[in-house]
Amino acid sequence: MAEPGVGRDAGAAVGAAAGPAADPERYARAALTRLGEPGDAVVGRWLSRLDAAEVFQAIREGVVPDHPALDAARLASYRARLAGLDPGADLERVRAVGGRFIIPGDMEWPSQLDDLGDGRPIGLWVVGAGSLRLLALRSVAVVGARACTAYGAHVAGDISAQLAERGWVVVSGAAYGIDAAAHRGALAVGGMTVGVLACGVDVAYPRGNTDLIRRIAAQGLLLSELPPGEHPNRFRFVLRNRVIAALTRGTVVVEAAIRSGALSTARRARDLNRHAMGVAGPVTSAFSAGVHAMIRSGGATLVTDAAEVAELIGAIGDDLAPQRLGPVLPRDLLEPAVARVLEAVPATAEGAPVERLARQSGLPPDEVLQRLYELGSLGFVERYGAHWRLARGR
Repeated sequence: MAEPGVGRDAGAAVGAAAGPAADPERYARAALTRLGEPGDAVVGRWLSRLDAAEVFQAIREGVVPDHPALDAARLASYRARLAGLDPGADLERVRAVGGRFIIPGDMEWPSQLDDLGDGRPIGLWVVGAGSLRLLALRSVAVVGARACTAYGAHVAGDISAQLAERGWVVVSGAAYGIDAAAHRGALAVGGMTVGVLACGVDVAYPRGNTDLIRRIAAQGLLLSELPPGEHPNRFRFVLRNRVIAALTRGTVVVEAAIRSGALSTARRARDLNRHAMGVAGPVTSAFSAGVHAMIRSGGATLVTDAAEVAELIGAIGDDLAPQRLGPVLPRDLLEPAVARVLEAVPATAEGAPVERLARQSGLPPDEVLQRLYELGSLGFVERYGAHWRLARGR
């Protein structure tokens, strides 16, 4: 695909390739994810007043009226990234890996991200078949140190597995250490997990977690604010943490030193009126010193297992939107694939395992699992050990 030039014709050129006439807002937001860094409050305030297409056009033309927060230097930094910009190619690139680009206003957009205000993501690049909005309704973040101990990895994996068995979606950052243990714990029991990346969704980082990241994409979801091909840096990891905190009902920190980045996720969760929780470790371990300080200061609640986590975040779910019933939708409004899975769930107390439901519905096991978690968020089914059954009253 030829690279469009910078100027008035640039939008038309890439727009023709990406079909912006049908969806100019999505096309413009895809472009804006390359012009600024995640959490850019200047662009966020701008988008609260103008359509994304108008913002993109103003940057291309270098004319930004009535925006006191946008000085000449910042505008120049945006315009410096216009060279070679091709949002149409980015949208096609994410489609090629089985993904999509979702924006505010989409049915799949999680409204809790709006709590970030001007720092709300411009859009999210997502890979995976599940609905991010539905999965986030019943989700919890499990984060912690990259250089964790065997104790920390065991606890993170165990808590995540227990949460998954209770029907909770485990969210983490796909990094080494506690993040990887959390994802693996959920996957090990056939649970759902979401990886929030500090790089493009088509970039496996860290490389040592390549197989894990691929499994998350197959059984759960990968998402990022950064467009395809982008690589992480220290600043982007910190910004990624605010999305993890906002997306979930609460954040559990398992092992974190005094200056650990995982603590920033818990602090942001608390600032957003989510629960911040911490798991105690050995008092002699520097890897738990940050968690202990956070608990002692009242910044987090001590938890020791998934039951205690669920008690805290479940109460929030009951206050905001009852999680057992969820936003109940009539069966005839379900998507065909979701309805097929629901029809396959037997009307018995013991239910059926994912493998049997896959045979009954004629769908792949990974997709069946994703659809079951969506149905669980809507209150149609519930997990019972390794089996799934109709929710009580259904």
